[in-house]
Amino acid sequence: MSGADKVTLVEETGSTNADVAAALRSDDQPTEGQWLVARKQSAGKGRQGREWFDGSGNFMGSTLIEIRDGDPPPATLSFVAALAVGQVVNEALGGTCRPKLKWPNDVSLDGGKASGILLEMVGKNVVVGIGVNLAQAPDLPDRKTAALADYDVTPKLEIFAEALRRVFANYVQVWRDEGLTPILQAFLHNSDHYSGSPITVHDSDGSRIEGSFAGLENSDGALRLRLADGSERVIRAGDIS
Repeated sequence: MSGADKVTLVEETGSTNADVAAALRSDDQPTEGQWLVARKQSAGKGRQGREWFDGSGNFMGSTLIEIRDGDPPPATLSFVAALAVGQVVNEALGGTCRPKLKWPNDVSLDGGKASGILLEMVGKNVVVGIGVNLAQAPDLPDRKTAALADYDVTPKLEIFAEALRRVFANYVQVWRDEGLTPILQAFLHNSDHYSGSPITVHDSDGSRIEGSFAGLENSDGALRLRLADGSERVIRAGDIS
């Protein structure tokens, strides 16, 4: 990842996130704004330790953000990433299907998961890993999936990577200069969440909590879940359906 190139494309690696993290610990450190993109990954991973599907023709890449004094909480970069992916996917599809965002960072097409986002802290940097189903989607037992190819659109990897680099940088600038509020507002505008919509939270320990959507915390984007008794619970980790 050294040098002035904004997007470095490699044929194969274990994990772009692991490679960027290793580079940050080396003497030749990458800088904010650089991306590492692989045509094939052998050890990609998703949130909560899940294996990330390595589909030929899909986007698999990572970048880094240096956390500075005054920046919003690092974990909120998941909203930035989801917004960027959603916008680039929408542009690629040309209005054929409008992507929807689901807390905390899923991008879906007609209810099918089309993207995965993973954040990892390395020192004072956040490594942001993104996978997008361009050419094919995995068959998963517990959720519907989708790929851009399902809508007769398969963007060229290099073009998609450059578009994502550009749009992600724009959203990072908003996140840094204007704070979290406009990011959360944009996320909700492009999501399926609305006040009172039913939500089930699936925790990492296998438990389920049912309630309705009551908004996002302004400070960190945590999910506010209204329970049946009228009380609210703040959820900072978990999958929802």
